[in-house]
Amino acid sequence: MDRLPKIALPALAAIIFLIIIISKSAITIGSGEAGVLYKTFGGGVVTEEPPLGEGFHLVAPWNNVFIYEVRQQEVFEKMKVLSSNGLDIQLDASAWFQPKYEFLGKLHQEKSEQYKDRILLPAIRSAARSVVGRYTPEQLYSSKRDAIQQEIFEETKNIVDGQYIQLNEILVRDVTLPATIKDAIERKLKQEQESLEYEFRLVTAEKEAEKVRIEAQGKADANRILSASLTDKILQDKGIDATLKLAESPNAKTVIVGSGDSGLPLILGNN
Repeated sequence: MDRLPKIALPALAAIIFLIIIISKSAITIGSGEAGVLYKTFGGGVVTEEPPLGEGFHLVAPWNNVFIYEVRQQEVFEKMKVLSSNGLDIQLDASAWFQPKYEFLGKLHQEKSEQYKDRILLPAIRSAARSVVGRYTPEQLYSSKRDAIQQEIFEETKNIVDGQYIQLNEILVRDVTLPATIKDAIERKLKQEQESLEYEFRLVTAEKEAEKVRIEAQGKADANRILSASLTDKILQDKGIDATLKLAESPNAKTVIVGSGDSGLPLILGNN
């Protein structure tokens, strides 16, 4: 085999060196990610410039790039907290969050890639203990769940806002009470429900009775008014009118005026 020309050896070495440099310098940042540039000979973490966005980047081989996910993420936390009367409560919660894009360099420099464990989760635990400690087990179990969730969110947000973390939502997934406390609360709620149903039936029955009384009173008043207005003369006139109408029927009959009781007409017929 013929040997390669001497001039080709330096060129081949340069090509190999260039390939190595490019392979160490090429950085691809994926969808929903951003990169924090660390300049080894240029002052360390770059905080005054925007982070590296999605796509392909060439970086000096002596520098480093730390890649962060900047999309909304979710973290779960199970914790034991105390109610206002000192009972142990198991609280399961999750947080929706993301790093603040424009402060990604500051986040890396001051908090590191473990910012969730170092900042976010301790903030959630602290806020949950503070909020739950203001409520009784019964309130936690039933009526105050939404209010507690909102208060934990607000207190956690106040803590992490200055830590380059954007908190989007806190969700209280489950509240687990001691079995004896849970059973007692459920019995109490059932008794309250039964009491409300009984009161509703009483109110309904009272309204129905009032309706009957009103109707009866109305009928009594109408009869009293009618009785007071009916004189013998009126009754006699109405009797005459009715008799005359009856006399107009096609059946054979004889009408004798003034021969009946109270002077009413008397009708004689073959039917």
